[in-house]
Amino acid sequence: MLLARTALLLLFAFGQCVLGASKSYYNVLGLDKQATDKQIKSAYRQLSKKYHPDKNPNDPSAKDKFVEVSEAYEALIDEKSRQDYDRYGHEAYLQRQQQQGGGGGQHHDPFDLFSRFFGGGGHFGSQGQRRGQSIEIKVGIALRDFYVGRTTEFQWDKQQICEECAGTGSADGHVETCHTCQGHGIRIVKHQLAPGMYQQVQMQCDACGGRGKTIKHKCPACGGARVVRKPATVSVTIQRGMADGTKIAYENEADASPDYVAGDLIVTLVEKDPDLDTDNPDRVDGTFFRRKNDDLFWREVLSLREAWMGDWSRNLTHLDGHVVRLGRPRGQVVQPGHVETVPGEGMPKWHEDGDDVYHKTEFGNLFVEYVVVLPDQMDRGMEKDFHSVFQKWRGKVGVDLHKDSGRPDPVSHAGHDHEEL
Repeated sequence: MLLARTALLLLFAFGQCVLGASKSYYNVLGLDKQATDKQIKSAYRQLSKKYHPDKNPNDPSAKDKFVEVSEAYEALIDEKSRQDYDRYGHEAYLQRQQQQGGGGGQHHDPFDLFSRFFGGGGHFGSQGQRRGQSIEIKVGIALRDFYVGRTTEFQWDKQQICEECAGTGSADGHVETCHTCQGHGIRIVKHQLAPGMYQQVQMQCDACGGRGKTIKHKCPACGGARVVRKPATVSVTIQRGMADGTKIAYENEADASPDYVAGDLIVTLVEKDPDLDTDNPDRVDGTFFRRKNDDLFWREVLSLREAWMGDWSRNLTHLDGHVVRLGRPRGQVVQPGHVETVPGEGMPKWHEDGDDVYHKTEFGNLFVEYVVVLPDQMDRGMEKDFHSVFQKWRGKVGVDLHKDSGRPDPVSHAGHDHEEL
């Protein structure tokens, strides 16, 4: 009996250790211990929006996950706090936080943390919060990236809530109610129109700028404006075959402000002109393909001999480096302006599933237009040989193009004869 009870206690203790070990703020954010501050911020942005209670009104567990994500972010984004967490582990870290914070920990309101990232009062528009304008940015993407797919980054000058004052605009955190408008942000001004006649006009309070609050000691970083403009880095993923002009929406990533919830950042992918230095490191021909929907177009130059006699080949290097072979056997003529269709060598056709076991990527076609370059001069011997050959075959299979065209014969006028040009 005693042995059974001891075994049960050991099993319970082992289970607690396993549960404690599996609990990790890194796991909460889906990161490893080598994660950078940038990756931590990115994970918080995505998960806080995913589990925000306003977005999950029918899921009681969403609020707990939202709070947990906020706690994980606060613990890992601060350098000293993260060092303590890595040194002592999850449970010991929480105990130290409770002891230092008087039993309640040192975590802030998760909605306050959310508002510092996205503006407003920490809630989405469902709570009556005013929403800021969405912003559209065009990003130039090389054709090669549309073909093979790529994840890249760009920067833009974004309005962000001041981190120095947490969006209060005050250096000491003290904000007073405006005495002029009594915190309403507006005041009533009376104008006399005539003796005994007055008009009342509602105007924005000029003392507080309509905020209803005044600041005695302004934040040195934002000058009391509560927001600053700083470069913000955005990661964008170009999937294979995405169309030119595709729009990608980043929810609540537009300009932020304490007065409203940030709007959406709309990123439009636009194909840019090829650049040999940056877009063509492998010197592939495909960099200069032209695209129309799912098809690609290329212009290939042939000499007179190649177009007339055949017996030539070309290795066309595609956007991903594979080779498309063009050519003609001896005796096969290529007419100037002829367009050849090469099936399956165009753009990949975009599909939401990509290329996996459930869907195989299909491709458009490659259209090759042939341009024949004629020699601008010949030496006398070559001209004599060609003329002899042409005269020989002209007598056998020659065609009178003028007669075949159906045009009227030239009419001679007496005294007005001219030589043909």
